[in-house]
Amino acid sequence: MVYNEDFLPGQGIGGIQELENPEGEQHLRFYLPSGNEFALLATDIREVIYQSPEGITAIPNVSPLLLGAINVRGRVIWVADLAQFLGEQIPINTDQTEIKIIAVEDQETILGLAVDKIVGMEWLDEKKLRMPTDVTDGMAPFLRGEWVFGEKGEHFLRLLDQEAIIRSARWAA
Repeated sequence: MVYNEDFLPGQGIGGIQELENPEGEQHLRFYLPSGNEFALLATDIREVIYQSPEGITAIPNVSPLLLGAINVRGRVIWVADLAQFLGEQIPINTDQTEIKIIAVEDQETILGLAVDKIVGMEWLDEKKLRMPTDVTDGMAPFLRGEWVFGEKGEHFLRLLDQEAIIRSARWAA
C-alpha cells in the first residue's frame, strides 16, 4: 500500500486547494503567418488536425483560397488557407512537415482552417470584447470582436465568427 500524506485532505502540507472559477468561455488561440493572433470559441471547433501536406489533395477548378481536401475518418473536409481568406499578405507555408488545421462546423458543413501556430486553450470573457479597430474591410465581416492586451493596448486578439466564414460567398470559384 502506498502512503502519501499529500493525498490526505487537511493533513500535512497537501491540504485541499481551492480552484478559481474562470471567467468567460474557453477559446482556442492561434496565429497566422503574419503574426496576427486570433481565437475561436471552443464549442465552435469540431477538432484540431495535424496533417502532412501530402495528405491534402489539391482539387482543380475550386477557389484559390482552398488548399484542397482531406479524408478524416471517411469524411471529406475542405481545407482553406485562413490567412488568404482573411486578406492577409502572407499565405500558409505548405512546405513543412505538418499543417495545423482547425476544423469548424456549422450545421452539417465542416471546413478546415489552416493556421500557422496553435497556442492553446484559454478562458476569455466575451463581455470584454470590443469592436475591431484597424482591420481591413476583407476581414471585418468575419470578426465578432477583439480583446486588447498589453500595458499600452498594443496586442490584439481577434475572435472569429466561424459561421460567417463557412457561409461566405468567397468560396465560389
